[in-house]
Amino acid sequence: MKNEYNYTVYGKNENSEANGMDNKYPEYTGFSTDSNVAKKANRRMTAKIAASIMAMALVSAGSIGVYHYAFGTDNTLSTVIIEDTEDETVETTAGSDVTIKNVSNITTAVKNSDELTTEQVVEKVLPSVVGIESTFTMTSQSSGYFNFGGFGQSQQPQTSSATATGTGVAITTDGYIVTNAHVIYDTEYNAGLAASITVIVNEEDRYDAEVIGYDTDYDLAVLKINAEDLVAAEFGNSDELNLGQDVIAIGNPLGFDLMNTVTSGIVSGLNRQITINEKSMTLIQTDAAINSGNSGGPLINKNGQVIGINSSKMSASYSEASIEGIGFAIPSNEAARIVRDIMEYGYVTGKPQLGISCQDITENISRMYNLPVGVYIAAVAENSAAEKAGLQVGDIITKINDENVTSYDELTAKKNEHKAGETIELTYVRNGAEDKVTVTLDEAVAAQN
Repeated sequence: MKNEYNYTVYGKNENSEANGMDNKYPEYTGFSTDSNVAKKANRRMTAKIAASIMAMALVSAGSIGVYHYAFGTDNTLSTVIIEDTEDETVETTAGSDVTIKNVSNITTAVKNSDELTTEQVVEKVLPSVVGIESTFTMTSQSSGYFNFGGFGQSQQPQTSSATATGTGVAITTDGYIVTNAHVIYDTEYNAGLAASITVIVNEEDRYDAEVIGYDTDYDLAVLKINAEDLVAAEFGNSDELNLGQDVIAIGNPLGFDLMNTVTSGIVSGLNRQITINEKSMTLIQTDAAINSGNSGGPLINKNGQVIGINSSKMSASYSEASIEGIGFAIPSNEAARIVRDIMEYGYVTGKPQLGISCQDITENISRMYNLPVGVYIAAVAENSAAEKAGLQVGDIITKINDENVTSYDELTAKKNEHKAGETIELTYVRNGAEDKVTVTLDEAVAAQN
């Protein structure tokens, strides 16, 4: 039995400029997990509780927390600690050098040192925590914008803007910041990359931020601000975490009125396989309070080291009960690998790419236009894997390796189970006839998929 959870969009955006916006927050399916425990529990539930709505929310007053549209420290201060087999210096896309140090340099020191008090941890890490403000421009169209093979009717687009907030962590003294990709890049409302991003240091100093790179699958982004003498956070080894270990979270829940909120808890689970918006991630579970706006903030051990980047939470509402205290963070070792690639190359290496732009053919659209449910190819990039395999605009992908796909998110999730250079088999429909093709995946060389 598969438990289905819904993402709930919530929050209030005081800076929205969209006409026709109200306080209705849409819900959309996106989180699922398999659990034998849940199966047993469900059998004991009443029909009423079994039918209750579950909610899973990305914790950014940023990309989802603010939208309500009617239409729609102390390591050496000059280094960033990230996992590697040996020390090396890489040149970043912004032109400055960053020393990538072996994690063993950290862990050895940890084992020989005493834990800090909560107050000492906060004193050490707080100067590295920043606020992030992203302004998104959205173009909205009514449901008639679908235009498959000449069917459908285009509608006049509407433009609006919204300001989102989140959290980040300084990783170098000269202005590199890590945060969640969903703080600066919106996928749910197709707003894309934020039109402008501001980083707030020490609760008052504001800097315009440059996007070095981001990856929506791994939900990580690296920003650069023109600042000196920042306090760089020290990163620890997430592979050495233990269940029940004390952890602390720092962030900006619900915006900057509660900036630098400190919460504490324990490591509730390790290596949790969580699927968010059809994207599978391996995360740390914690009961430290993580709320909308904490996205991109640090999860910290008692040595004052960042061992996770807070990214999401689960909330469930029953008619008579609720679930709280289930938050998730990206492990620091995974974040280190992604950050290193982004800083050195501007994107994450080794990711597979088809080279197509798509629109989903839902069941409703399928019935309306007599098309198969699947993924409609709206564009094929020149010299891409898809073009080399013979795929064309107008083809409708229905399966990957004989597994049904009903959306681009599903196609992407299944594609990402493979590496660049590997082959997959796609089943597609062209002019009413079904066919199959073998595609050798390219390496994606941009943050977007």
